Amino acid sequence: MISRIGGFTISAGTDGPVTLAVGDGHPAPLVEIFTAAEQRARTSQAYVRSAPGARLRIEQADATPTDAAPDTITLVQRDALTGLEVTSVLALSGTAVRVQHTLRGTGSAPVVITAVTSATVGFGEGPHAGEQYDLLTARSEWLAENRWHRRALADELPPLSLPIHAQDGRGHATLTSHGAWSTGEHLPVGALVHRDGSAVAWQIESGAGWHVDLSQGLEGLTLSLLGPTDLEHQFARVLAQGDEFLTVPVALAASGEGLEGAIAALTSHRRAIRRVDGPDLPIIYNDFMNTLMGQPSSEALRPLIRAAAEAGAEVFCIDAGWFADPEIGDWWDTVGEWREAPSRFDEAGLRGIIEEIHAAGMRSGLWLEPEVVGVESPVAKTLPDDAFFQRFGVRVREHDRYHLDFRHPAARAHLDDTVDRIVREYGVSFLKLDYNINPGAGTEWQATAAGDGLLGHIRAFGDWLDDVQRRHPELLIENCSSGAMRADYALLSRTHLQSTTDQQDFRLYPPIAASAPASILPEQAGNWAYPASGMTDAETVFTLVTGLSGRLYLSGFLGELRPAQQALVAEAVGLHKTVRGGLAATDPFWPLGLPAWNDDVVCLGLRGTEQSLLFVWDRSEEPSSFTIPGVRGVETLFPAGASIDGWVIDDAGDGIRIATGPGLGARVLRIRPDIEGSGA
Repeated sequence: MISRIGGFTISAGTDGPVTLAVGDGHPAPLVEIFTAAEQRARTSQAYVRSAPGARLRIEQADATPTDAAPDTITLVQRDALTGLEVTSVLALSGTAVRVQHTLRGTGSAPVVITAVTSATVGFGEGPHAGEQYDLLTARSEWLAENRWHRRALADELPPLSLPIHAQDGRGHATLTSHGAWSTGEHLPVGALVHRDGSAVAWQIESGAGWHVDLSQGLEGLTLSLLGPTDLEHQFARVLAQGDEFLTVPVALAASGEGLEGAIAALTSHRRAIRRVDGPDLPIIYNDFMNTLMGQPSSEALRPLIRAAAEAGAEVFCIDAGWFADPEIGDWWDTVGEWREAPSRFDEAGLRGIIEEIHAAGMRSGLWLEPEVVGVESPVAKTLPDDAFFQRFGVRVREHDRYHLDFRHPAARAHLDDTVDRIVREYGVSFLKLDYNINPGAGTEWQATAAGDGLLGHIRAFGDWLDDVQRRHPELLIENCSSGAMRADYALLSRTHLQSTTDQQDFRLYPPIAASAPASILPEQAGNWAYPASGMTDAETVFTLVTGLSGRLYLSGFLGELRPAQQALVAEAVGLHKTVRGGLAATDPFWPLGLPAWNDDVVCLGLRGTEQSLLFVWDRSEEPSSFTIPGVRGVETLFPAGASIDGWVIDDAGDGIRIATGPGLGARVLRIRPDIEGSGA
């Protein structure tokens, strides 16, 4: 049996396991299985050539489209020795292919699973296949998210003259996550770009550990994508007879149009798997960033509410601190009850402030960090030990906080009561859910190993999010995690908005915002704009362009701005309201390539069905000029009117040439649809 789906070839015979390849590349076993008793059939450091995986033989194949599954292939394989049965589902999702397996124990003896590839795919042919590819991956950390790098794969997998040795290579190139900050070190998104211009991109949808593994063999290059593993994440799962384990889903996208074509395919996939409605894209004002910084009060909030309403914000979110008595100072280790601190508010209380938000014509929101309980919180004493992450019989403590386990009914009931009470008593319709600690490998309660417990918790937390939105369909939910330390599509498929960073220096924000659509939908990428009275008009434009490059997310003391700055804020808000409806039909592109962290000139394009936009930032302090290739016929959308920073934009052959004045500058440009070959 040979089937093709989304640029990939699936092959199955009677004498070997089912294989997956890019196009006509070398076939690699689709599923590799590692157990405590058996790892590889032939030694390697890579996640290839597993002994149980090599023994898999197909028992059932359904590649016939049906009305219920028009673009789905389902395969069942079995290892006769262990009795492990693997049901694999490969489905077109948008224009990408989503892969997920269900392992089931059918033998009389339990099997301890230590790693399973969610997808293994072969590239190219021969021992030099890897030399034809560049590898693109992204580093990420607090305040410096989405830092993409491109290098020759041969730098990671050097040529080894494998035919002389008549063996596959034993090394590998890897990326892995650690703990529960799934995007805290690297993004679970990457790509291989062939010298012929074609590309394959991937996305691993896990908030509980993931691993990317590339290896070179005699027959070709192999990519293995995994969820949590024993070696990297302390994962294991016992499968007794009848037990099942569902792997972490992954998406693969092949494109002859290079990296941007493959990212466009992943973008369509991200939209296809979203479980929440997308058209409600309100402009949110949040009081935290460069503003109250976790110390709200009636007195401090009132001028912010007035100014946000005047600026055109549609949701006002009261961020952290509303629950903490200001006399205790640092409230970090006291969180967990999520009840208002009366001393922060006047006689009308928090409800009165929220009523003022509603009276100003805005919806209201509150900040929560649902998965943590401070060690000094009363909740730390009232909930049982089993409701918290545990290692070696004691609670896991990280930065003076305990971590709740959402598999435990008491933990879940506590947060159900919290959300229901907040919605009922205050009428909020927006929740900013934060996540500010990384608890390590996980929890051993009702788990084979700590990594198994973390995966169970993340899946239970996702189920909780689904249930909250079933009970409160009016709620919009932001997935925030120390900026974007847990910005994966296990959670983003269930939430409306993702804060792209906690970065408070507006000069450093552009490469974060411009790169975000490679891994986050433009309509979900909440980019902060926080104008301040000390900024020049040009700097005010600069931070507003950052906000406009995704979902405009406002903060700052807007009421203290000069009239000219307030006019710019109003202009940006008005523009966003006219273009936001088209965000969910755009694909990102980068005329200057994905930006480096220190690039002076940063450029993001959003190509839409109705219009295409360019966001351009110049971070050099000196006058300069540069060309953006592949784009012609642009008009300035923001700021409108006369230039405030000396920018001059002209067509220049196959591109546009921009000359800038001194100091920072930025623009939102529209590519005129009447211009042939404009890059739109």
